Amino acid sequence: MNFDSIASSLPKAAVTSIDGLPYPRIASGKVREIFDLGDALLLVASDRLSAFDVILPDGIPGKGIILTQMSLWWFEQTQSLIQNHILPDQAAQFSRRNLNDPDLRLRSMIVRKLKPLSIECVVRGYLAGSGWLSYQKSETVCGLRLPPGLRQADRLPEPIFTPTTKAPKGHHDEPINDAAGEAAVGERLYRSVKEASLALFRFGHDRAKRSGMILADTKFEFGTDPSGNLFLIDEVLTPDSSRYWPADQYSPGRSPPSYDKQFVRDHLLTLTWDQRPPAPRLPPEVVARTRDKYLSALKALLQDR
Repeated sequence: MNFDSIASSLPKAAVTSIDGLPYPRIASGKVREIFDLGDALLLVASDRLSAFDVILPDGIPGKGIILTQMSLWWFEQTQSLIQNHILPDQAAQFSRRNLNDPDLRLRSMIVRKLKPLSIECVVRGYLAGSGWLSYQKSETVCGLRLPPGLRQADRLPEPIFTPTTKAPKGHHDEPINDAAGEAAVGERLYRSVKEASLALFRFGHDRAKRSGMILADTKFEFGTDPSGNLFLIDEVLTPDSSRYWPADQYSPGRSPPSYDKQFVRDHLLTLTWDQRPPAPRLPPEVVARTRDKYLSALKALLQDR
């Protein structure tokens, strides 16, 4: 689909629950719901928004559609680098299961059943977020020593691989080193996901640059089939899993504006809230501006073919 078709299909009200499907729900995350189709899985992205690991009472209308369509685009772009979990001919996959609701189709993917790895694969190309905080204290990020004298948002000499644990709901992911990663998934598989993650990041960074965006960091997830073959799964290179900056506003030494939910986090930090449930409501203007940021990232990619 082109950008205009997607933008015109976004709902006016946020879809924060996915109900009424004739398939068992097997998992429910901060954003996605997973349903068992028997021979495949249905991944549905709601419009829910989380901040500080708390789901907010207000969703962002159409956010799940934007995330899904961006993921589908990136899965297609990166399939020469690594196979992914998307089943071929998505339209036919939906039709033969009588999943015909237009909104559901736009926010959903029908994917292979795979075994997710027990680690999350984070790649950082710039000094930002928690990495910048860590660097200020010790000139390291996730135990990796970096050159002295770097500024906030500086590009790193080379992208770095900083995997984390995959924490249960309500807990925070914790950084792990190569040894812990190898212990978690096996030495050979760990080397494969590290190599794939760095290659995907470099590809994503170069492709985003063509669209006027800087991919600062991102998170990938992988899974395996019964034969041990590796697949890219979940979402890929979306504003929910990645930090994007507008290239024309990038200036090292400060935190650049971003296309993700950092705008919401900044708003919440101005409030008296202990970052525990229940979260405060978001003003309509914060919801609208956040939606615009997600849409802007999608537009930049899809309109630069």
